[in-house]
Amino acid sequence: MYSIQLKRSYDEIGDQDGFRVLVDRLWPRGIKKESLKHDWWPKFISPSTGIRKAFNHEEEKFATFKEEYILELNRNERKEEYLEKIATQLEKQPVTLLYGAKDQKYNHAVVLKQWTEQRLI
Repeated sequence: MYSIQLKRSYDEIGDQDGFRVLVDRLWPRGIKKESLKHDWWPKFISPSTGIRKAFNHEEEKFATFKEEYILELNRNERKEEYLEKIATQLEKQPVTLLYGAKDQKYNHAVVLKQWTEQRLI
């Protein structure tokens, strides 16, 4: 089984990116749709607008955001669709979760990666 990686949408495409999944609800600012190489955009797995705006990428709010986002993920009616597709791809190639946030440590993709790995690996 291959691994899950995180990468900013603005970073260069790498040879080891494998299956590229845009995990933001909104399209990354300043990137043309034809410029971002991605294989799937499951908007349904991203955090709701309410918790995303409450978090506002502020480090001191990350713990609360993480709890709320995990609750959303666990209640998400389409989580199995997401997990099955990621699991299928991990059998063949690495999976790269793409996100637009500037902060590489405190963002929803970090939470999503951990949550996904706990269920699949």
